[in-house]
Amino acid sequence: MVLRERQGGVLLLTLNRPEKLNALTAELLESLYQSLKEANQDPSVRAVLLTGAGKAFSAGQDLNEFGEEKPDYEGHLRRYNRVVEALSGLEKPLVVAVNGPAAGAGMSLALWGDLRLAAVGASFTTAFVRIGLVPDSGMSFLLPRLVGLSKAQELLFLSPRLSAEEALALGLVHKVVPAESLLEEALALAQTLAQGPTRAYVLTRKLLLETYRLSLTEALSLEAILQGEAGRTQDHEEGVRAFREKRPPRFQGR
Repeated sequence: MVLRERQGGVLLLTLNRPEKLNALTAELLESLYQSLKEANQDPSVRAVLLTGAGKAFSAGQDLNEFGEEKPDYEGHLRRYNRVVEALSGLEKPLVVAVNGPAAGAGMSLALWGDLRLAAVGASFTTAFVRIGLVPDSGMSFLLPRLVGLSKAQELLFLSPRLSAEEALALGLVHKVVPAESLLEEALALAQTLAQGPTRAYVLTRKLLLETYRLSLTEALSLEAILQGEAGRTQDHEEGVRAFREKRPPRFQGR
């Protein structure tokens, strides 16, 4: 199950199978999906923070879930794809705090954070080829965008174990912090985002993801459309007022 805790405008979601390194099951994926859905529906949630319980972020799919049966991967991935679509379409900024190993689909989930922090001692590995599989949960989409095609091929074909510091150098995370202060720093970052112009964050994420498949002309057109939407928000009006009055803006996420 996923633990849910409110910290002001931040919803803290914790993958909670610490005895199994937060390995992913159908039940855990459903719980995460429902948590993200509820976050979208609650206007008082202004940012989401995702982390793992215990010593790991997530070891990826729990292969023991399948027992002796041959997995129906196409069917099973529908559960993952719902979660990935909920993460990519989240109407709030998302911070991910990687507290330990993030492997396979666990690494995929971590990469969907708008901002990603890692604890000293955390690690990342794509893992899929180790069991003869291709990347899933959006890794084939995100990884080359984060590190480039050549490095993505290296990480996927060779599946090295990356330290938090190596992940930082590649741009997989934005900051590495001591393990004992990870949650505190990640929460502070999420609180900062929770006080910001929520809709502008979400539209920016959408713009960045969409422009990879667009021509320059199409990207310029999408910028104009989304700028028009952002320009109709109350937060934009407040930002302009604050600029003219030479004071910090007080955004309400509207």
